[in-house]
Amino acid sequence: MANDPIHQFHIENWLPLQVGGYDVSFTTASAAMVAAVGGAALFMTWAMKPAALTPGRAQVAAESLYGFIRNMVQDATGAEGVRRFFPFVFTLFMFIFAANLLGMFPYFFTPTSQIVITATMALIVFVSVIVLGFAKNGLKFFKLFFPSGIPWPLYFVVTPIEILSFFSRPLSHSVRLWANILAGHLVLKVFAGFVPQILDFSHQMTNPALGALAMVGSLLPLVMTVALFALEFLVAFLQAYVFAMLTCVYLNDALHPGH
Repeated sequence: MANDPIHQFHIENWLPLQVGGYDVSFTTASAAMVAAVGGAALFMTWAMKPAALTPGRAQVAAESLYGFIRNMVQDATGAEGVRRFFPFVFTLFMFIFAANLLGMFPYFFTPTSQIVITATMALIVFVSVIVLGFAKNGLKFFKLFFPSGIPWPLYFVVTPIEILSFFSRPLSHSVRLWANILAGHLVLKVFAGFVPQILDFSHQMTNPALGALAMVGSLLPLVMTVALFALEFLVAFLQAYVFAMLTCVYLNDALHPGH
């Protein structure tokens, strides 16, 4: 079980619960999401509590995250988007980032490695864009499928592509995050599993020289594991950023369809 790379993604029931015939059990995924929300909230509260004119490292980190996401929302959606959507986008980013980081530690579950969780977030964004688009623009929201500035005969080609692209957004939005986190954890687990296997093989060898050579060879997957572990921390941030950035782009389409 220790060397099974898939076992880390198994969801286990911690508190079985049925409501109206539906399974609403509290699972390892539920606990990980609660931990991610709680961890992000506690960090921001603790880091910003001093509110010092000369900030410490934690306050600098919190303010940097805040400013980074705020600037991203403003660049993608303008001043109106910042006023209306910054809390939503910042919450998404912090949740995904915290969930990704917690999943890097042993015995912690990674919620974003489950397609049902990433798909739910993507559908929330998708439905929000549709509701906002019609609420703000009415039927003019359909201009999203008729980009301005192209000859009208091309609409027979461009419009079906735009419609297909729009309705495939939840799929690409969710799969991108899920696949990157899943693949990264799988590769990391596989390389980490090579180290004890090679060491065990070296102890079973009767030839001391070959055994020593095998022990030296175990250093290669160990180095790769350390390198991949560091890379996964970068991926944890990048995937949260990409998800939040795409959310801004989609929200901008609702605010300014056809642009």
